[in-house]
Amino acid sequence: MRSIRLKGLKKSLEGGLVLNGIDLVIPSGKFFALLGPSGCGKTTLLRLIAGLEQADSGKIFLGERDITELPIHERPINIVFQNYALFPHLNVFDNVAYSLKLKKLPKELIKEKVLKILEAFHLERHVHKLTTQLSGGQQQRVALARAIVNEPDVLLLDEPLAALDFKLRERMLIELIELQDKLKTTFLYVTHDQFEALTVADQMAIMNPSGQIEQIGTPKEIYEFPSTSFVARFVGTTNILSGTLHQLDTDPHISIEGLGQFKLQVPQKREWMQEGCNALISIRPEKIFISKKEVKNFSNVVKGIVSSIVYHGRSTQYNVLLNNKSRLQVFEQNEEHFPQEVIDYDNEVYLYWQKENVTLLEQ
Repeated sequence: MRSIRLKGLKKSLEGGLVLNGIDLVIPSGKFFALLGPSGCGKTTLLRLIAGLEQADSGKIFLGERDITELPIHERPINIVFQNYALFPHLNVFDNVAYSLKLKKLPKELIKEKVLKILEAFHLERHVHKLTTQLSGGQQQRVALARAIVNEPDVLLLDEPLAALDFKLRERMLIELIELQDKLKTTFLYVTHDQFEALTVADQMAIMNPSGQIEQIGTPKEIYEFPSTSFVARFVGTTNILSGTLHQLDTDPHISIEGLGQFKLQVPQKREWMQEGCNALISIRPEKIFISKKEVKNFSNVVKGIVSSIVYHGRSTQYNVLLNNKSRLQVFEQNEEHFPQEVIDYDNEVYLYWQKENVTLLEQ
């Protein structure tokens, strides 16, 4: 197992800068997710690591070894593509055995390795089937088995579940987590789907549309403590309000026009945080308590009118219109069959949240 280190990586395609000086360390033996919007350069970065394309400048290290110029066939790295790239004229066994045959391993060893990996992927009953006879989930397993059978140091996954339906995707995510935990191979998983990234990753990096790394951390760190408004908006759902900062050293709060003052907790003061400066606050919808009643023991409260309600099964989403014409989104867990308080359209409600659940961001 070896880590991947990217240093000052730049890449332009058709005259446009796709990757703009990427510095990133992907730890050895971890499940690392690279999350970003379509077109931000995620797949290009993956192709550079795999050796399918060459960087304009910068370095790629596998452990301590510089592999920037190393040919693709000499890199102990495999990649699973979105379309699986299976050989339709070969059966399952021969698809998985392909790389082992190229290495000219003994037939008995190839058979042993392939059958063992197919059993691990619950494909032993499909050994002699053509891949075109398999379901989407089975094809995805074959692609993974083929990539893993020759025991690479790093496995790159380029949106491998995009073609699957939601239920199957959920199941395959759990299988990928269990597989990585068993193999301890370094996984780099590229996706634009925040649910996938938050589900699988030990650590993750967020890329912005300019081809730069916006934030690196654990899924919990990135979700709970986004460092920029882009990360707050892109990872999960959030409410963003704009206002003016006051009394940072004594009683930190933000004044929002038409709504009033709201208390903050500022665990670490940054250079841009100055008295009277403009700033943003991010409040996750599930951190807000909604009620038609007045409730004590909350740091902040605001009144509004329920404009729409969306039932999600596990939770209910309320969209609430505030006095300054802005809207807040609230997620309430559906814990009871017959809740004591029923909130309906056009009800006047109170929205409560604690200052600890507010993230302060630069304007």
